[in-house]
Amino acid sequence: MRSRRLLILGLLCVPLAACGGGGTAPAAPPSPAAPPAAGETIRASGTFAAPPPGVAVTYDQTLVPVGSTAVVDATEGDGRTTVTMDVTGLEPNRRYGAHAHTKPCGATGADAGPHFQFTPDPVQPSVDPAYANPQNEIWLDFTTDAQGAATATSTVNWEFPEDRRAESVVIHTMPTSMEPGKAGTAGDRAGCITVGF
Repeated sequence: MRSRRLLILGLLCVPLAACGGGGTAPAAPPSPAAPPAAGETIRASGTFAAPPPGVAVTYDQTLVPVGSTAVVDATEGDGRTTVTMDVTGLEPNRRYGAHAHTKPCGATGADAGPHFQFTPDPVQPSVDPAYANPQNEIWLDFTTDAQGAATATSTVNWEFPEDRRAESVVIHTMPTSMEPGKAGTAGDRAGCITVGF
């Protein structure tokens, strides 16, 4: 097994030639990394900041405060994928939904696209529990402790197809529903971390 670690730090301010008084363009979200080899562990780590987009973006600063953090580790191999997310500094003693999404984080929560589904639902948005479920998607729901910290892990019996991979994990305002017609829904998008799955 080969091992690789991708560590993405939060937003950095790098002085450019424009620091002499001109404006600077907004930071662009990081480009996704090349797909990992079997057995590789991918790590994304970020400190949540308000848009413009960076590695970790908050859309609801009450639930995902500026300065809170997330670390996502993902490993795939032998027909399985395991993703673990650790968060700190979120609202204490609260339940959140969280899922892998198809696109990187952007200026708005919608920019991350829908949930990544191993077998895509032909009807979008997907609310059919035959597709929107924790075996076909990566669900990382969690409940924070008194300090606003939590850990969640999801293991699914598939690996990402090489031509179609998730690119972020979105934290939602509510736990994920499994009810028909609402399956996979978890309220608004409160925060997002771009991950090079």
